[in-house]
Amino acid sequence: MKYAYYPGCSLHSTGQEFDKSLLAVCEKLGVELVELEKWVCCGSTAAHNLSKVAATALPMANLALMPKMGLDEVVVPCAECFSKLKIAQHNCKTDKKLKRDVVEAIHKDCNDDAKVIHPLSIFAEEPLISRIPALVEKNLSGLKVVCYYGCLLTRPPKITQFDIAEYPETMDNVLRATGITTLDWDHKTICCGASFALSKPDIVVNLSHKIIEDAKEVGADAIAVACPMCHANLDTRQDDMEKEYGVHPQMPVLYFTQLMGYSFGMTPEELLLDKHLTDVSSLIEKANAPVEEEASPEEEEATSFQFDGHH
Repeated sequence: MKYAYYPGCSLHSTGQEFDKSLLAVCEKLGVELVELEKWVCCGSTAAHNLSKVAATALPMANLALMPKMGLDEVVVPCAECFSKLKIAQHNCKTDKKLKRDVVEAIHKDCNDDAKVIHPLSIFAEEPLISRIPALVEKNLSGLKVVCYYGCLLTRPPKITQFDIAEYPETMDNVLRATGITTLDWDHKTICCGASFALSKPDIVVNLSHKIIEDAKEVGADAIAVACPMCHANLDTRQDDMEKEYGVHPQMPVLYFTQLMGYSFGMTPEELLLDKHLTDVSSLIEKANAPVEEEASPEEEEATSFQFDGHH
């Protein structure tokens, strides 16, 4: 399986652990990712606030690089990049004048029929979902994780076409295939504050704190994410949460690929787990602890009988 790969700016900077763990997991699964040559920023939040042409041209300039590679599918792990590429494609298909302006801006065909895929989608489908259990080297069934999808992967649903917008299960299914227990919870797609992290950090602290508190309420040991912005807000703002609410959440926040990689036997160093600001050592300790086997019904009955007989 071979795909073009668009890492975007975050995965080459603040989200390096996402990039490295994704590439390592793909290698294990037999997936080849070929990075687009001379890719450019998707425009992120800034471009669409300034110009619709620029906000569309930047993503489409990246898709225009694919034909010479002989590939028509591109894997885009960053949720914001995924959103921007999908929206740009939609805008080019529905607005002929905009498409002409974009072609003039990038001096290439838009390639708006390219297939933009999030890695979760290919991991959750055959044949990869069936390969995952066979690659597991570490029993992580003792871990309880909540999967946080954020806003951009599932919305707007007619454009992203990623799972069920209000209650997605794709990440849950992938992590369950590794043996990890994923929990039901209410904050799967609740906004973390996104790019308000710089302009209105108090909003981010408040929203991210609510997400973490709900994760703790259902008994989660960690939060799994698929977005560098979500990871940054949930991981780096926990000191601010302590100042605001009096208690440090101490909630590990990991990319789903780091959890997959760890289950495949990769080391914390290989997965850059030390890059997180919130300490993950307690999670690693729990992951390495012996998993207690549940007693069979026959064993429980015998134990109950012995207890009653003693009294």
